[in-house]
Amino acid sequence: MNTLAKNTINLIADIGGTNIRLALADKSCKTNYKEIETYRCADFANLIDIIALYIDKKQLNGLVINACLAIACPVDNDLISMTNLPWQFSQADLKSQLKLNSLTLINDYTAIAMAIPLLDDEQKVKIGGGEMVANKPISVCGPGTGLGVANLIPVSKSGVSQWHCVSGEGGHVDFAPVGEQEIAVLRYLNTIKKRVSYEQLLSGYGIEQIYQALVNKGDGEQQPHLSAQEISKQGIENTCPFCHQTLLIFCQTLGSFAGNLALIMNSQGGVYIAGGIVPRFIDFLKESKFRERFETKGRLSNITLQTPTYVITEQQPGLLGAAAYLFQQ
Repeated sequence: MNTLAKNTINLIADIGGTNIRLALADKSCKTNYKEIETYRCADFANLIDIIALYIDKKQLNGLVINACLAIACPVDNDLISMTNLPWQFSQADLKSQLKLNSLTLINDYTAIAMAIPLLDDEQKVKIGGGEMVANKPISVCGPGTGLGVANLIPVSKSGVSQWHCVSGEGGHVDFAPVGEQEIAVLRYLNTIKKRVSYEQLLSGYGIEQIYQALVNKGDGEQQPHLSAQEISKQGIENTCPFCHQTLLIFCQTLGSFAGNLALIMNSQGGVYIAGGIVPRFIDFLKESKFRERFETKGRLSNITLQTPTYVITEQQPGLLGAAAYLFQQ
């Protein structure tokens, strides 16, 4: 919000399945937020108790509070049911009980997308070539528990340039293998899945499934079952050939998927990689075929060649995006 009375506060939150982070949005801060507090969701019976605790702790009672909450579940209806928590609440009731002036709930990937225009060079790492074009569409995808996807489109509201987020379920589009190795992975996944989407490879359990596809060759030699974290660690260190190859396939598949986003949206503002997985091995990603696969799009490779790709390294993109959403209201 452009002009705020002294007694008006912008409360923001990033609500996940494990933790909730609350803060105050403030344009005067370098981070665009301050007074951050983190709570374990499992320690509370419901969302309202956590927010009320934060309001009391920061002595915000009696102030005009505008709240924007980024949450990892659908937000289209008044009744919110969290995917990974036994929390259910009404948006209207939450606003009323907390005596909020305004309440906006946005999807977590809407928040991450909204954060992108605020990122500086310390909050992202460029992978490969291409140059960002101002006021052009931006895409973001993030392998994590699943594969989140969102897009930003520049719009003008009352003569003021703003960003509009178009979210969806892009991570669930059909996986398209490139080359014999990925075809073999698809064949294996087809034996255990009715349908294979990109999320089946580009996620934590996706890493495990790629690994299982590589080790289950039917030669009778048994390999240990490994978690995504173990596979990633051994893949980066190159102490296990199956893990190393798993990570290479993950990176090149991510490159193909990110390149698809660039083609769909003509994302000359850049394609960004978020989520909790990729920032752990940025150097490995740089050395992989990620960027090559991003750019290799046949007759339309000129689009992806000139589109930059970045990994988001900002630690709190959900809070930053919730702040950005409030700022432009």
